[in-house]
Amino acid sequence: MFENLQQRLEDAIKKLRGQSKLTEENIDEALKEVRKALLDADVNFDVAKGFIEQVKEKAIGTEVKGKVSPDQLIVKIIHDELVSVMGSSKSDLLHAPHAPTIIMIAGLQGSGKTTFSGKLAASLRKKGRQPLLVACDVYRPAAVDQLKTLGEQIGAPVFTMEGANPVSIATEALVYARKFARDYIIIDTAGRLTIDEAMMQEVADIKEKVSPHEILFVCDAMTGQDAVNTAKAFHERLSLTGVVLSKLDGDTRGGAALSIRQVVGKPIKFVSTGEKMDALEPFHPDRIASRILGMGDIVSLVEKAQSQYDEKEAEKIEAKIKKGEFNFNDFMEQMSMIRKMGSLKDLLGMIPGMDKAMRNVEIDDSAFTKVEAIINSMTKKEREQPKILNGSRRLRIAKGSGTSIQEVNRLIKQFEDMQKMMKQMTNGKMKMPKMPTGGFMPGMFGRRN
Repeated sequence: MFENLQQRLEDAIKKLRGQSKLTEENIDEALKEVRKALLDADVNFDVAKGFIEQVKEKAIGTEVKGKVSPDQLIVKIIHDELVSVMGSSKSDLLHAPHAPTIIMIAGLQGSGKTTFSGKLAASLRKKGRQPLLVACDVYRPAAVDQLKTLGEQIGAPVFTMEGANPVSIATEALVYARKFARDYIIIDTAGRLTIDEAMMQEVADIKEKVSPHEILFVCDAMTGQDAVNTAKAFHERLSLTGVVLSKLDGDTRGGAALSIRQVVGKPIKFVSTGEKMDALEPFHPDRIASRILGMGDIVSLVEKAQSQYDEKEAEKIEAKIKKGEFNFNDFMEQMSMIRKMGSLKDLLGMIPGMDKAMRNVEIDDSAFTKVEAIINSMTKKEREQPKILNGSRRLRIAKGSGTSIQEVNRLIKQFEDMQKMMKQMTNGKMKMPKMPTGGFMPGMFGRRN
């Protein structure tokens, strides 16, 4: 996430390293590079210009005190300004004073509207809400079927009307929701590859008919400035209440995240970071700013871990470790928890300093699949008693898993090392982290580029 922008900003800030104080001259030199980094990240020109002006004004008027170095001070100023540009604080989903709360989802085709609709419904269900998904995209092939599939996956009903127009579908969905006590209505509207009048008129008609409490614009974070321009056009027609950045786990330059709040004037409410239904997070400007500057996001990492963390299960695992009974079955369960938390690359990026340390290291998410194949090729007894894994058994496992004997040996060696490390933790020699496997994942790091 934002890797290129992060590195460019880091290079710019290095120009102040070793300086004894901040001067207008060295600030200008550093900010010239910051400005280039922002523009290369496809940040809106006016936003980038205003950002640099604000940082310069605050930097020149700030005295370097104590042990704080000029580069540390400029990082703090840039961080604070990034937070300000992106919205200062988290913006929560609006709630109607009387149910149902109506949420209309808008955006171009391919931006991720339907997937986001499913994710939002899943998130609301986790909070004990009763959402209703409404299929108003009657044009895109299989759009209705996609929403039905997502609804079945998360256990949320999907309202459809074959042969009806989107305005009628949205109107009847409201009647249905009130009748069956659904407290949220999520309307998935149609999009086009580009903005056209027919699409805009249709979403405007839906808005007029059902009076949604939230109108969320979903934009592909990888499209940068184009996403911002599209959001502006939708806002002028619909008066958006918020923005959702989708595909933030892809090759995101950062332009949309840093520009859209300033250009549209509406908060970013959610970020979507994958295809899984739980890959949706509230947008925290301060946390994103920290990640852009390579400072990590340990709060989000802990929240992800806690969402998968079962205290009773952890106590059982800790007891097994103390007795030296932690086996491959236990490891598979822990690995499953990590997989639910997201990609390895994203998780590592949340650890302060890790983005920089791992910049030239290939992060291999397929390591999970390979490890699972190796463990699944073991017999029940072998998984429970790893010590019996002799040469002939390892060869059979390698053939059964489609891996090499070297890969099997490496996994077993790493597993044994992990057992020793975890035993030290439980014996009080090291602090036991409250996270699945303590962040360990055999084979997850590839070669340095």
